[in-house]
Amino acid sequence: MAVTGYRGVSPEQSGVGVQVSATGDATAAAGGLAITGYLHQVSAEQLVIVHQQGARLSAAWPHQVGVIPPKAQSYQHRAEMDRLRAALGDADTTVLPQVPAGLVLSGMGGVGKTQLAADYARTAWADGGLDVLVWITASSRSAVVTGYAQAGIELCQASSDAPEQAARTFLAWISPKAEAKPCRWLIVLDDVGDPDDLKGLWPPASPLGRTLITTRRRDAALAGDGRRLVEVGLFTEAEAVAYLTSSLAVEGRSEPLQHLIALTNDLDRLPLALAQAAAYLSDSGESVAAYRELFADRTTRLVDTAPDRLPDDQDLPLAASWSLSIDRADSLRPVGLARSMLYLCALLDANGIPEAVLTSEPALTHLAKLRGMKRNSHTAKSTRREALGALRALHRLHLGNHAPHTPHLAVRVHQLVQRATRETLSPDQHASYARTAAGALMAAWPEVEQDPILTQTLQANFAALYRVAEKALWYPNAHPVLFHAGTSLGTSGQLTEALAYWRRMTDAAVYHLGPHHPNALLPRQRLAHWQGVTGNLATAVSALENLLPIQCRVLGVDAPETLLTRYELARWRGASGDISGTIQAYEELLDDSVRVLGAEHRDAVTIRQDLAFWRAKGGEHFRAVTELQDILRHYRQASGFDRVRSLKIRHNIAFFTGEAGDAAAAVVLFEELLRDYTTLFGPHHSRTLGDAAAPLALWRGRAGDPARAVADLEQLIADMRRVLDPADPAIPYASQWLASSQGAAGYPVAAVATLERSLSDPRRGFDSDHPQTLTSRRDLAHWRGMAGDPFAAVRELEMLLSDMRRVLGPRHPETGKTLEGLRHWRQKAEPI
Repeated sequence: MAVTGYRGVSPEQSGVGVQVSATGDATAAAGGLAITGYLHQVSAEQLVIVHQQGARLSAAWPHQVGVIPPKAQSYQHRAEMDRLRAALGDADTTVLPQVPAGLVLSGMGGVGKTQLAADYARTAWADGGLDVLVWITASSRSAVVTGYAQAGIELCQASSDAPEQAARTFLAWISPKAEAKPCRWLIVLDDVGDPDDLKGLWPPASPLGRTLITTRRRDAALAGDGRRLVEVGLFTEAEAVAYLTSSLAVEGRSEPLQHLIALTNDLDRLPLALAQAAAYLSDSGESVAAYRELFADRTTRLVDTAPDRLPDDQDLPLAASWSLSIDRADSLRPVGLARSMLYLCALLDANGIPEAVLTSEPALTHLAKLRGMKRNSHTAKSTRREALGALRALHRLHLGNHAPHTPHLAVRVHQLVQRATRETLSPDQHASYARTAAGALMAAWPEVEQDPILTQTLQANFAALYRVAEKALWYPNAHPVLFHAGTSLGTSGQLTEALAYWRRMTDAAVYHLGPHHPNALLPRQRLAHWQGVTGNLATAVSALENLLPIQCRVLGVDAPETLLTRYELARWRGASGDISGTIQAYEELLDDSVRVLGAEHRDAVTIRQDLAFWRAKGGEHFRAVTELQDILRHYRQASGFDRVRSLKIRHNIAFFTGEAGDAAAAVVLFEELLRDYTTLFGPHHSRTLGDAAAPLALWRGRAGDPARAVADLEQLIADMRRVLDPADPAIPYASQWLASSQGAAGYPVAAVATLERSLSDPRRGFDSDHPQTLTSRRDLAHWRGMAGDPFAAVRELEMLLSDMRRVLGPRHPETGKTLEGLRHWRQKAEPI
C-alpha cells in the first residue's frame, strides 16, 4: 500500500498531512509513503489512495502545450512581422499594450502565415515573456478541442475522459479573474479551416493574453468580437531574392542577380514556391537558368518542379497545396460553382479579370450546365448573383481576390494557383473551358470601345487565354475572339501590335488549319488591311491580289469574305493613286454586293459611302457630299443604326464640304462631330483626335484663323504623341496640317521644321512611298521656297517628281500638282 500526495509532489508540498506509527522500515519514492509490518495507526487531513498512478497537479509555469513548427531554412524577416508585433506587442513585453481580442493572419496557402506565427511564438517563449504557450494545429474542430483538452489536463487538473469538458475547463481557466495569479498566455490556432470550427471555442479577451490565428479564410466571422484581420501577402522582390540567395549560400552557391530576380517573378514571389524551388536547386544541382527553362516548359507539370523531399517539414508539394481550399470553396453557397468558376479564372489574366466576363451569358450557361451535371439536373443558366457568389467563395478561401469596386480588374488569381488548377483538367475539359472563356470575352467586349482601361484589360485577358489554350481556340473552327482581338488592337490605336498580331495569326492559322482552310484566309486579309492602314500600300495590294483568286476558288466569287477582299483591294489601290481604277472597282463591287447582300446591307452601304469618298478624291466634291447626305438620311432611318459608321459618313461630309469651298460650314460640322466623338470614344481616343479634333483645327485655319489653327494643332500633336501609338497615321497627317497652317500664318521656316521632324521621325508609320509621305515632301519643298530657298525647292521637287511617277503614275493628280510646283519654283529660281 502507498500513501501519496499528487504525482511527483511530496506530501509536504501538496499540503497533505500524514502521520504513521508502529510500522517497520521501508523505502518510498519522493512523494510516497512505504509501510511494512503491522500498521497501528494512520491519520490524515486529506488522504488519496491509488494503486498505480497518483492524481495530477497543475503543471508548473512556464509551461508549453503543443509543438511550435521549426524555423524554415533561410527564414526571412518580413514587414508582416513588424505589423504582427505592433498589434500584439513585442515578445518580451511584461505589461501588454491594448491588444485586440485576437489577431487573425489571413492569406493564401503558401504565403508563410505559419512561419510568421511560429517566429512570434518562439521568440516570446525564449524571451520569457510568457507563462503559458499553447500551439494547436487547428485544421478541424476536433483538433482544436483536442489541443484545448490537453492544455486543460496539464494545467487545470481536467479529466482526459471528457475532452470537450477539458477544453472548456481550460478556456474558463484563462478567462480573467480578479483573485487569480496573473498568467501571461499565448494561444496560436494555426491553419483554421472553417470559422464554424471555433464556435464556442474562441479564447477569451484578456489583458494578459494573446490569441494568434492563421487561416486561408477571410470570412467576416473571423474579424468579429474585437478580432483584427491582417492580410499576409507575398514576399517583396527584395525578400524573395534574399531568401533564394541565403538558401543557395548554404551550399556555397551563388547565381547572377538578374537570374534570381527573374525566378522570383516566375514564381510570383510566393514563399512556398520559392522554398520548394530552392530545395529542387539544391537537390538537383541545376542552375537557376536551367530551372527556369524547366518551369516555363508547358509540358512540365508543377509536380515535376518540386523536390523529391519537401523542405521545412512541408506536407504537400506546391501543386497540391490548394486542393483542400478548393474543396471547401466548392462547398460554400452557391454549392458546386466555385471550382468551375476557378477553372474559368485559371485561363484568363492573373492580374485582373473584368467582372463582366465572368458574369456574361456564356459563363453563366456553362456554370449552370456543369452544376446540372453534378446534380443530375438541368438548369438553362446560372444567375449573375450565383456567379458573384462563386467569386466570393473563392475570395473567402484566398483562392482569388474579388474587388467589386474595380469592375474592370475585379478578379485576380495568383498565377501558380492558375497553373495548378489547369493541370487538374482533362484535355476535353480544358478545351471546353477555354472556348467558354473565349465566348465570355466576346460577350463582354463592347463593339464601341469607349473605355481604354477596359479595352486593355480585355486584350490582356485574351493574350493570357491564347497562351494557355491556343489549340482550343482554333479547333474545331477558329473562334471569333481570334479576329475580334486583333481588330481591337488596331482600332484602339495599337497599330504596331496589330501588325505583329496578324502576322502571328496568319502563321498560326496555316499551322492549325492548313493554308486553304476558310478560317485561314481571313487572317491574311486582315494583315493586308493593317499593312495598308500603316502605309505599306504596295505590300497590302500585293497580298490581296494573291489572296483573291484563292478565295474565289475556295469560298466562291460571291462569298462575303471574297467581296471584302475586293473592297480592301480597291481601297488600297486608290490610296496608291489609282483613283479612276478604284472608282470603277467600287462601282462593280457595289453592283455585286447589292445582288448578293441587298441594298440595305451594311456592307453595301459602306461600299456606297466609300465610292462617294473616292469620287471626291477625283474632284467631284459636290456630288460626293450629296451622295453622302443621302446615305446618312437612309442610314438613320434604317434598323440597327450604327453611330460609329454614321460618324464616319458625317466626317466625310464635313471634310468634302470644306474641299468644295465652304470652310466655315466645315468648321461648324466638325465642331458638332468633335462633341459626338468625345462622347462616344472619349477625348484621347485615336478617332477623336484624328477624325475630329485635327480636321477641326485645319478648317479653322482655312476659314480665316491660321494662328488658332497653329496653336490647336501644336497642342494636339503633343497629345497624340503622348497617348497614341507612334505609328498612328493621325500623327503625320496632323503634322502636315500644322505645317500648312504655320505657312498660312506667315511662318514658312516653322513649317519647314515641322515637316522635317515628321519625315525623319523613325517611329513614323508611313514608308517612303506612301502617298502621304510624298505629299509631305512636296509641301516641304514648297515651304523651303517660301522661306527663301527656291533652289532647294527645285532640287527636292525634281527628285519627288521621279518618285511620284514611279509610285503613283504620270497621270495621277498628285503627280500633276508636283509638276506644277516644280515649274513655279524653277521660275522663281531663274535670275532676273
